[in-house]
Amino acid sequence: MSSGTLWNADLDALQFTACNGGNCLVHRRAFRAVLRKSPLMEDCIAFYAVNQATLQAAATEKIEEHRIGDGQSFHLNSRQIRRRLAMTGLAEILHDQTLDGQLGAE
Repeated sequence: MSSGTLWNADLDALQFTACNGGNCLVHRRAFRAVLRKSPLMEDCIAFYAVNQATLQAAATEKIEEHRIGDGQSFHLNSRQIRRRLAMTGLAEILHDQTLDGQLGAE
């Protein structure tokens, strides 16, 4: 994981530092909705590693839309992540890979 990124076991969520200096949390349930499977912690971390720029952009968008102050923590939900994936054209790729069993195959 990159600096400022960790798995918060108490909250069952990935935590990373957002552009406002606060923590952004993405709960395992949000990853489950995005990945369309019940992900392990490692699946969530791997998704973040590949899609870090997209999740950071989603976090920035939420900060701006909701006027989240400097240093304040917040969470992203699956809709916010999917919206940003769609904006980057990754939503269809992710959907196709999940359906084909290519992503997160056990």
